[in-house]
Amino acid sequence: MRIFLLNLLLAISWSALTGNASMANFFFGFLIGFLALRVSPTLPGAQSYFTRLPRLTQLSFFFLEELVLSSLRAAYEVFSPRLQSQPLIVRVPMERLDRNQVFILTNLISLTPGTMVLDVTPNNDALIVHTMFVSDPDTFRKEIRKGFEKRVREAVS
Repeated sequence: MRIFLLNLLLAISWSALTGNASMANFFFGFLIGFLALRVSPTLPGAQSYFTRLPRLTQLSFFFLEELVLSSLRAAYEVFSPRLQSQPLIVRVPMERLDRNQVFILTNLISLTPGTMVLDVTPNNDALIVHTMFVSDPDTFRKEIRKGFEKRVREAVS
């Protein structure tokens, strides 16, 4: 956490020194700060930060992609004259995740249009998910496991 705050301070300093307070300039400063911290001598706790931040970024971009695609699919369903949705409740088994990982996974799935986590089994080994656009439950399970679950496990460890 200390390294992240230092990286934020470097990004703010970059924005102040360049005199440009735009979001793009802030992110550029954050990237420069990240690279500067990466090549600096060892800092306590730095290794986990340098592996976790790219994974969190990858998870964020994956979620944004899924959000856009599912929003388009839901909008198409609303505006099309024929209903093509195939609502289904699917039990999605999970590998062992801790409470934080389950929390993030369930929220990411529920925030995606067309899906909603209804329940988590008491021992956190499966999710009960309502989905609107599934023709094959096994394919849906694989998409969740290879997509969201895998990335959440890598990013939040």
